[in-house]
Amino acid sequence: MSVLTTFLETAWAARTPFLIVGYLLVRALGHAARSAPGESRRGRAGLLLAGHVLAIAVAAAQQSYGYGSQAAQIAALAFAALCLVSLGTRLVFQLALPRLGVGVPRILIDIVTAVAVAIAFIIVGKRAGFSVTGLITTSAVLTAVIGFALQDTLGNIMGGLAVQLDNTVRIGDWISLGPGQPAGRVAEIRWRYTAIETRAWETIIVPNGMLTKSQVLVHGRRSGQPIRQRRQVEFFVDFRTPPTRVIHVMEAALRGSPVPNMAQEPLPHVLFTGLRDSVAAYQARFWLEDIALDEPTDSAVRTRMWFAARRAQIPLAIPASAVFLTAETAEREQRKSSEELASRLTALHNVDLFRALPENSAAALAHSMSSLPYGAGEVITREGAQEDELYILVSGSAAVRIGEGAALREVARLGAGKFFGEMSLMTGEARTATVVALDEVQCYRIDKESFQRVLHDSPQLAEQIAEILANRREALTAAKDEASEHLRHRLDRAKRDLLGRIRGFFGLAGGGDPQEPGKPAR
Repeated sequence: MSVLTTFLETAWAARTPFLIVGYLLVRALGHAARSAPGESRRGRAGLLLAGHVLAIAVAAAQQSYGYGSQAAQIAALAFAALCLVSLGTRLVFQLALPRLGVGVPRILIDIVTAVAVAIAFIIVGKRAGFSVTGLITTSAVLTAVIGFALQDTLGNIMGGLAVQLDNTVRIGDWISLGPGQPAGRVAEIRWRYTAIETRAWETIIVPNGMLTKSQVLVHGRRSGQPIRQRRQVEFFVDFRTPPTRVIHVMEAALRGSPVPNMAQEPLPHVLFTGLRDSVAAYQARFWLEDIALDEPTDSAVRTRMWFAARRAQIPLAIPASAVFLTAETAEREQRKSSEELASRLTALHNVDLFRALPENSAAALAHSMSSLPYGAGEVITREGAQEDELYILVSGSAAVRIGEGAALREVARLGAGKFFGEMSLMTGEARTATVVALDEVQCYRIDKESFQRVLHDSPQLAEQIAEILANRREALTAAKDEASEHLRHRLDRAKRDLLGRIRGFFGLAGGGDPQEPGKPAR
């Protein structure tokens, strides 16, 4: 019998043609799935098949020349079993399940493959005459020793399996192992370790056991939301620039035309974070669309804000220490004091209550006034509050509102030169409305103690002020068709009532109910 005939008979007995057909079929099915996970292993089945065919040829040659061929046949069987395992795992895990939309972790594929290979070796061992049962029984102690020695390795294997099965960390995620640790992208999850690639082109090898035991920060992941990571860029501005203006300019620059890789949802925003030695500190906060491009996006945001600051003439600054030497002379102090006093007297003369003040009383009251700034949205006075101050608006605007909740409504707006709180100052009655700053407001405040000194020096002013207040109150409430005589009597009564309240509030002589003309004092 020729070698070729023996080869064909041996190959048919070993089911080699079916193995070749199966290999070609899997190869054809996998031709359209070249990018499937585990593609690098597709050549292993071909090598195993070649080994099987070579072992069959050796067995056929030995039979033809009268030599024993059992070893070659066992080798052919081993190659065939391993080839079947390789083809089966590729067909199931790389071709069938992905087409059904089922993703299987790489480590699970490896475990199934390892178990299948172990079963194949057991079958081949039994065919070769080895007692597998006896081997397992006599090596129990050795197995325990090996298991104890490899407990860390086994822990890493189980950790990798747990990470992939519960989908805690996925390939492509950006993670770090706690604060201060470098962040990187998960490139691969193997049996023993997880490989993390950093932005510096470095690879961190983390044992899977450590990954399951330590805190892991997954960057940019939020349930039901796209991948985003928040970044913050700090910048400094001269502290004399109003924060509201800085925030408005910078937010408009960042939101107006998007910076590459900066997400527009959530919107970027700017925060005033505090004061340093000589500057005001701010933070621009925004979100990345591509986490890998963190520092390039930071640079683009800084560039955008630099140009916005230059256009708005906002001076950027850095923390520094400076020594200012100013020659303090009597002339300089006198000039500064005169300018401030002139500004306060101008504000006082805009209030009709104080136009009748003598020059020395007006100057004394101007010196005691407080200068107060308010930001947009701040409440200057609140309805129902027990206060005794009068406010004069120097710059900005404010809204006068009454009511609460759904009944809240705006009844008036006040601009520079207007004042409010006169009844609280003169009589101590509760506020009748809430006044809220609409933008940046600068105002002067006059309190009871300051005005009380003026009235004690000039008690006759109380009557003039009472008349002005009475005229103002009645002008607001008088009917259009009311007779002039009746209006005059109402004004007189209002004046006497207010005069009594003013004298009683400030403790002036004649406080209480003043007597009416023609009637004896009570």
